[in-house]
Amino acid sequence: MKIIEVTNVDFSLRHFLLPLMRGARQRGHDVIGVCADGPLLDGIRAEGFRVETVPFQRRLSPLGNLRALAALVRLLKAEKPDIVHAHMPISGFLARLAAAIAGVPCVAYTCHGFLFNQGGGALRCGAGYAMERLGARWTDIWSCVSSADAADARRLRIWRDPVVVGNGRDPAAFRPDPAARGRVRAELGVPAGAVAVVAVSRLVMDKGYTELAAAMRDVPDAELWVVGERLATDRGEDVAELLKQAGLGTRLRLLGYRHDVAAVLAAADIFVLPSYHEALPMSVIEAMLAGLPVVASNLPGTRQQVEDGETGILVPPRAAPPLAGALMRLAGDAALRAAMGQAGRVRAMRLFDETRVVGGVLDLLGL
Repeated sequence: MKIIEVTNVDFSLRHFLLPLMRGARQRGHDVIGVCADGPLLDGIRAEGFRVETVPFQRRLSPLGNLRALAALVRLLKAEKPDIVHAHMPISGFLARLAAAIAGVPCVAYTCHGFLFNQGGGALRCGAGYAMERLGARWTDIWSCVSSADAADARRLRIWRDPVVVGNGRDPAAFRPDPAARGRVRAELGVPAGAVAVVAVSRLVMDKGYTELAAAMRDVPDAELWVVGERLATDRGEDVAELLKQAGLGTRLRLLGYRHDVAAVLAAADIFVLPSYHEALPMSVIEAMLAGLPVVASNLPGTRQQVEDGETGILVPPRAAPPLAGALMRLAGDAALRAAMGQAGRVRAMRLFDETRVVGGVLDLLGL
């Protein structure tokens, strides 16, 4: 069968959908990726996948969304896929509408978090809810990555019986790796015994960098490594400048976008994600598989991942003092870090193994 996987930007296609595309191809299907253009598509195409670009925008722009819809309809009419599998709120809505217009036989949608749960005012929340209710009318298979989103879908009558498919990463790629730890620390000039707190995310304010910068000022015996960059479509304050002005000095290392995130995680000691909202963050799964204790905001999605006090510490979002307290506790206790990290890897291997998750999605799609 021919399957078209649709998401918003190259980052999402590369980091969220590529394992699914590989799995579908391994089962003998023709897979095409669709998203906005970007530099990360080169690596996907190098694996032999065809990727088509559509001018998606990650905001509620009527004119821009109409252009993207028209491009999608033309593409789907030309390709005549058996299944369109849509992802993310805006691109997912447009893909499902385009599939209905083009007469695609089967339309699937995976929710990676609701727009109306991300703040931004009544108009944005209302539009996000309306898109989900309308989009469901053109959907044959509805799934989501987190149990919290499934509960919202039922409660708000978006979908009667949502399937929770989860997220997953490869335990063989993300793992404790002493060789990688030594290599990355030598590259960065970090002593073997120094405590490194690592954050892996897009550089946007919603990831809690204001609170993290303030909290790290109270953790003087640890470094902060920040892996990630700002996407071209991200808006708001420049997080990199915020971090540079936080007074951390040489304890701050802005590492930018890295292709070796697994090695960087293996070289760190504590993972932190103080976000304001998340669905089921991949970065937490990667950190758990790497054997790191996780300090994260106490959100529905992270509660599904982190066992508070066992595999990490959950803290209130938008609050620097408890975040600092959690980081200080772990920075000063190597035995606790090791115990939580080991327990986290066991839990992640049981719940978030990429092979199992991808297989479940492909089975759900009937592939």
